[in-house]
Amino acid sequence: MNNYGEPNGFFDFLDEIPLFFKLFGGTLFIIVVGAFGYVIIKGLSGWASNNAAQIMTKRCKVTDKRTEVWGGSGESSANTSYYITFEFEDHSRIELPIRDNQFGLISVGDQGNLTYQGTRFKAFNRDL
Repeated sequence: MNNYGEPNGFFDFLDEIPLFFKLFGGTLFIIVVGAFGYVIIKGLSGWASNNAAQIMTKRCKVTDKRTEVWGGSGESSANTSYYITFEFEDHSRIELPIRDNQFGLISVGDQGNLTYQGTRFKAFNRDL
């Protein structure tokens, strides 16, 4: 407050808020900002890791396909993620996310060459 009893600034209203609400609001703010920061850092590290990975092409067999539907409550529409599991000749497996337009072109049991980079699906060339 200045000499005339008027507030000095925009944040003078904070003086009248109880300490509990200041602490609760501050903690909530830190949690929200921290969660956004975590998601951004995790996404950037995955992107950088995939970019640094070598592009691999290996013989494999398609062993499974699955979809994951999420969202869609109330007025929002549902989203679908698509995944395919590939088994290599050494019996190791990798599940990769794949675009919907590629998902329908690949069937369980198909054999061929898989090209991928880290966790990024690049291409699948089926044996004829």
